[in-house]
Amino acid sequence: MDWVWWLGAALLLAVVEILSLDLVLIMFAGGAAVAALLAAMGFPLWVQILGFAVASAGLLLALRPWLLRHLRRRVPLVETNVHALVGRTAVVVAEVSDRAGRVKLAGEVWSARTDGEHLLPEGEEVVVMRIDGATAVVSRAAHLHHPHDAPTPGPARPRPTEESP
Repeated sequence: MDWVWWLGAALLLAVVEILSLDLVLIMFAGGAAVAALLAAMGFPLWVQILGFAVASAGLLLALRPWLLRHLRRRVPLVETNVHALVGRTAVVVAEVSDRAGRVKLAGEVWSARTDGEHLLPEGEEVVVMRIDGATAVVSRAAHLHHPHDAPTPGPARPRPTEESP
């Protein structure tokens, strides 16, 4: 009768995987299915547990990375939560140094700091490099186009003239 418990665990893990979509619990479900097969064949509990552990670890280490690679080729990964803030621009609301500061990011005021030696004055646009806990690590937004950074015009092109026939 042990196989029923293992099969129930495999089904439960598969259902919970549908909700999480991490491709982790489904690997444990595969391990539970292997244990159910071993139980149905009459192996003792320690062999069933060993089969569950080996199958789950093998699926996690071999199959999951392969599945993730192929899944990401088909469906782009959409960052959420704080990961979605990386690369966004923010405005300094209190001078930012390598120790402290504040920026307005996505409509909210965040504590901020820089990675290096420079000081970022109030009002400057910055880019979020990463989020450390509840602190945005920012850098000067040098790549943004400001009106005073407009490219200088090149040589003038001659205008076409109308010639009479």
